Amino acid sequence: MSTLVANSPYDLARPEDYRRWRDAKLAAQPRALADITLDIIDPANLADSERTAMADALSRCNMVVFRLNQPLTDPEATLLALGQQLGLARIDRNLCADDSGITPITVRETATDKAYIPYTTRPLSWHTDGYYNAPEHTIRAWLLYCAADAAEGGENEVMDHELAYIRLRDENPDFIRALMAPDAFTIPANDEGGEQIRPDQAGPVFSVDPQTGALHMRYSARKRNVIWKDDPDTLAAAAALERLFSEGDAHIYRHRLAPGEGILSNNVLHRREGFRDDPATGHKRLVYRARYYDRVSVS
Repeated sequence: MSTLVANSPYDLARPEDYRRWRDAKLAAQPRALADITLDIIDPANLADSERTAMADALSRCNMVVFRLNQPLTDPEATLLALGQQLGLARIDRNLCADDSGITPITVRETATDKAYIPYTTRPLSWHTDGYYNAPEHTIRAWLLYCAADAAEGGENEVMDHELAYIRLRDENPDFIRALMAPDAFTIPANDEGGEQIRPDQAGPVFSVDPQTGALHMRYSARKRNVIWKDDPDTLAAAAALERLFSEGDAHIYRHRLAPGEGILSNNVLHRREGFRDDPATGHKRLVYRARYYDRVSVS
């Protein structure tokens, strides 16, 4: 289990601290994403009021939806500038990212052996970003920006990972104990071009940053991508997460990003519906994504 900071609400031995944090967390939750959606005039030069509104939304549910009043002429440079104003400096450069570290996600061939699902029209199941990364490359925040939408579909669902923690802990604290084990689940190795570019990666589902005390979640619902630890509590906890997503929750929010809209989050849980492009009418979905090793910091 992660080393916990003093009086951490995630310490199973401190139920009173947990209850106080839980009650405050639930009371602060937005009723809908509209409650945490804000208009930004110049993303490369945030106003103090915009930063304050972002900080409030992130403190409530680890995410904020932003809306721009005009298209970005240089999306990669502008999104990098936006992130830098929010403490996001260490960007993750994955296999399909551009030199900037920003990844344009659209239906296309990738220079890899595999057809990765984000670059197809297929739905994406529940996950947090970077669940396959090594600990030193933990993804703590991500940003999505929609430059063009699909002809149909492509809706996102999002859920604050702290709410998922609350649902599981309220059901059975042993679920949390199991999911904080250092070998709770393993992501199999990834091979490209006959070479291993990433070995098997074992780790916890829930962990706590010893420096900040923030909760992190590492998760994928793709059964082929995950090898769960073979013990009763871990398997029961994994099944409880599946039930949570299949049965729904008042704090699972659904939204179809329109051109000019984006989401910034401390790596909350999310999924995407399948979609249909129609390039002839100008509807070919294009979303820019940035992943960071930092959490959002708005001061």
